[in-house]
Amino acid sequence: MEATELNPIQTEILKALEDLSEKATFTEFILAKKIRQNGKIGGNKKAGISLADLEKSVAILASSKNIFYSIHVNSANDLILKKEAETKPMDMDAKKRRQSSEKSMSIFSNGDLSETSKSGKSTNSRKRTERKNLNVKQIHIEDFDDE
Repeated sequence: MEATELNPIQTEILKALEDLSEKATFTEFILAKKIRQNGKIGGNKKAGISLADLEKSVAILASSKNIFYSIHVNSANDLILKKEAETKPMDMDAKKRRQSSEKSMSIFSNGDLSETSKSGKSTNSRKRTERKNLNVKQIHIEDFDDE
């Protein structure tokens, strides 16, 4: 596998992993914070990382830079990355639990990277509802009478 086979979000994960390579152990949220800083993503403060994207980025990092991480899942289905001497496979039960919990999570996607402008804010920040003022004092009772 080569780094050219990665999609944009996986490339950002790879850059963040390289930046955090001096740490022995860190969580998914520290990695997500680094991705938001590097990619200048303004929104999605609570967005997580897809396990499939993370596994692919860790595999590329191990083959190209010889930096090995093992991925663990805690009881709250949060990812924990630990620096190891070699990459260890993830427990299948933990992997299945994490993938099922990702269905209800907000996950970083390639769209998050493309929607950000140079100011770091999303370009499509329209509100879904429109606000209108209604002056109750101007309503006349005659308007509601049936004749």
